[in-house]
Amino acid sequence: MKILFYTQGLSIAPEPQDFLRALPEAEVRHWEPGDTGPADFAIVWRPPRELFAGRDDLRAVFNLGAGVDAILGLERAHPGTLPKHALLVRLEDTGMASQMSEYVTYAVLRYLRRFDEYAHLQAQQRWKVLERHPRETFVIGVLGLGVLGTHVAQTLSSFGLPVRGFSRGEKKIKGIDCYAGANEFDAFMDEVKVLVNLLPSTPDTDGILNARTFSRLTRGAYLINVARGAHLVENDLLEALSNGQIAAATLDVFHQEPLPVSHAFWSHPHITMTPHCSAETLRDESMSQIVQKIRELARGESIGGIVDVERGY
Repeated sequence: MKILFYTQGLSIAPEPQDFLRALPEAEVRHWEPGDTGPADFAIVWRPPRELFAGRDDLRAVFNLGAGVDAILGLERAHPGTLPKHALLVRLEDTGMASQMSEYVTYAVLRYLRRFDEYAHLQAQQRWKVLERHPRETFVIGVLGLGVLGTHVAQTLSSFGLPVRGFSRGEKKIKGIDCYAGANEFDAFMDEVKVLVNLLPSTPDTDGILNARTFSRLTRGAYLINVARGAHLVENDLLEALSNGQIAAATLDVFHQEPLPVSHAFWSHPHITMTPHCSAETLRDESMSQIVQKIRELARGESIGGIVDVERGY
């Protein structure tokens, strides 16, 4: 069993020796330019196109993250990049769902209790009690009901807040009002006070957080984007903040990362930013899951987390 390894740019990635301890029968090596040797599996993070060249023997590509947009971007730009018969496999949760729920819940409660506005008042040395948002109209809309989105929606619902979710295909989740497909998108948006984006990044979803989407929300709504920067039309957000359609935004992801120091988001008084840290890949959990799936594939068993390359998730 031969395993290729490429994790450049991922600071918390497991090392080849970690996999060797768990899979002593395997040969694990870092991929370097010019390496065309045989491999059964590849464990990667944002790999270059050249890594896949001529690898018809590759059985599966394991992505060290839940989002596979970087790999699919290579495939869209250069069809045939991915070996024809190789499975593309994403991580399933590995501790990310609880992290994401913590992050989003904090942001939602901060807006519900108007703590962001109290911070501005403190900076102005103003003592003022603000009227609370009515809970019954503080509707939270979760875009994307995959593993992470479902966990976030259920967590928020446990606070007794009205939560609805949107997905491409029909879902049924206890306590969540579920909407599906393009025909129900506008109905999903109506009366939403907090929009949480957890969609996968695909050509169909890129730019979905735009002026039209914002116009469907309750005036003075809040935006929380923890999916991908490509989902957001940045100038549309700045305009929506300027005219009051959006009251404030919490952003963890951006078109360009790190965000350039000259970017308008840095100094905007109603934008809260974090450096793509809402849910980090946990090293030990990720390694254990990948090892288990490699063993299952070696035994001819089916595995979860296989990406539909055409759909993008």
